[in-house]
Amino acid sequence: MPFSLGIVGAGQFAGQFAKLFHLHPGVADVHVTDLLPERAEHVATEERLAGTFPSYKAMLASPSVDAVAIFTQRWTHGPLVVQALRAGKHVYSAVPMAVTEEEIAAIIEVVRDTGLTYMMGETSHYNPATVYARTRIADGGFGRLFYAEGDYVHDMDLGFYEAYQYSGGEDWKSTASYPPLLYPTHSIGGVLGAWSTHAVSVSAIGVTDDRDDGVFDKGVSQFGNDFSNATALFEVAGGGSFRINEFRRVGYPSRKRESRFRFFGTEGSFEQLATYSVWQNKEGVEDVSEHLRPVRSLPTDDPSLEHIAPALRDAFVSGTAPVHDRSRLPEEFSHVHNGHEGSHHFLVDDFVTAVNTHTLPPVNAWVAARYTLPGITAHRSAQQGGARLPVPDHGDAPAAPASVPAPHVPEPRRTENV
Repeated sequence: MPFSLGIVGAGQFAGQFAKLFHLHPGVADVHVTDLLPERAEHVATEERLAGTFPSYKAMLASPSVDAVAIFTQRWTHGPLVVQALRAGKHVYSAVPMAVTEEEIAAIIEVVRDTGLTYMMGETSHYNPATVYARTRIADGGFGRLFYAEGDYVHDMDLGFYEAYQYSGGEDWKSTASYPPLLYPTHSIGGVLGAWSTHAVSVSAIGVTDDRDDGVFDKGVSQFGNDFSNATALFEVAGGGSFRINEFRRVGYPSRKRESRFRFFGTEGSFEQLATYSVWQNKEGVEDVSEHLRPVRSLPTDDPSLEHIAPALRDAFVSGTAPVHDRSRLPEEFSHVHNGHEGSHHFLVDDFVTAVNTHTLPPVNAWVAARYTLPGITAHRSAQQGGARLPVPDHGDAPAAPASVPAPHVPEPRRTENV
């Protein structure tokens, strides 16, 4: 039976997801609320939603809202999620899950107590490289996987200044200093979304910013942060390790591919760079670039993107790649634009399916914690000069994973050895 949904936060991403939730046959009415009422009204009108609420409190108090989708500032998610769950609402949350160990523990506790659906919308879970690696792991192509890498490399100059100005107002510099390792899920989620393990310890190094423009300045930062780049090395359960990079000052074309991944096993390996991807084993090398390349779903000059910085628009218009299996998606999504390398359609469908079938979504509270807690611990390690610290873990979800069909990955066509 379709459920009603409230969108919380009418910023740059809200409209993209409001459209998908509104179109999904498993969702009935969609409402929206924002601290700036005019933004909520704009999204409601633009996407032909059922209406707006004057406040989050009013939305949670309404018996006509069954679930909420939270798209507020990244450091606000934890408390808002707990409030919604305690009000009896299912929750879809943008990343990250939360910014402290205590907030994450609170979310898991209330999910366990209420039995409500919680899902974190991590786009890297459906990054084409992650989908491909997940299938290669399942079919044994890697042999024993022992090492992986995940990068989220997005320079502040490529749209982030405008994004923080849009969301932060006059004090935008205080929040633009957000610590890179407290937003780790685009790198960690792509690794752990394929590799069925979790981090047990970490050592991290932060690079102090030297731009001297008031961003990443401890005296200005709401978070007391002056790291603009950071690298973390994690030990994983069962043996092995993975490394992540979170870079905000970097000479790299993030509009081409801001998240990228590498996996190494005893029998095979996979590497993804800015413009190409390869599968390698002891017999040779296969170029699988086209198999993983999303097809653009919307022109970057589309009027619906006029409020988004040009440097950020590619993330909003990338469609699915051949590696994605669209057969599980509702027909209503067939001709609707996508984003973040094809992930948006799958994330919305995961949440709607989980709520309507009373099953766990792939990125449930326990998985989300494993995508988020390592970064929180890594930031603390970087603040301590790279000290090796244990990563807390809340264990596996208490029930079987969601019965969402696993992506089918056709074998890539062998090209030439390179």
